Amino acid sequence: MARISGVTIPSEKQVQIALTYIYGIGPKFASSILAAAKVEPTTRVKDLTEAEEQRLRDIIDTDYTVEGDLQRLVTNNIKRLKDISSYRGLRHKNGLPVRGQRTRTNAKTRKGKGVAVGGTQKKAATKT
Repeated sequence: MARISGVTIPSEKQVQIALTYIYGIGPKFASSILAAAKVEPTTRVKDLTEAEEQRLRDIIDTDYTVEGDLQRLVTNNIKRLKDISSYRGLRHKNGLPVRGQRTRTNAKTRKGKGVAVGGTQKKAATKT
C-alpha cells in the first residue's frame, strides 16, 4: 500500500489510475506526473520500486497543489466571493447553480427536493 500526499492509493490498480484517487490529480495530471518521473503508466502500484514511489512523491509535493491545501484554496475562493457579494457568491449562498445553468427544470442536485407551495392541495370534505 503506497501513501502519497496522505492518501493510500490502491495497490492492485495501474499507477495512472491509482494517482487519480488523490484530490486534485486527474487523468491528465497523472500522465504528466508519470512522464516526469519516468514511470511506465501501466505498471501496478504493488510493483513500483521504492525509488519510483519516492520520485512520484517528490514531483507531486513540489509541482502540484493537492488534497488539504487545494480544498482550503477552493473554500477560501468561495468564501471570498460570498464576502464581496458577487453574483456567483450569492448563488453559492442560496444553494443555486453558479455557472449559468437553467433552474426552471433540472437543478435538483443544487436546489434539493421540491417543496410544495401552500394552498395547492384540495381540502378534504368535512361532515357538518
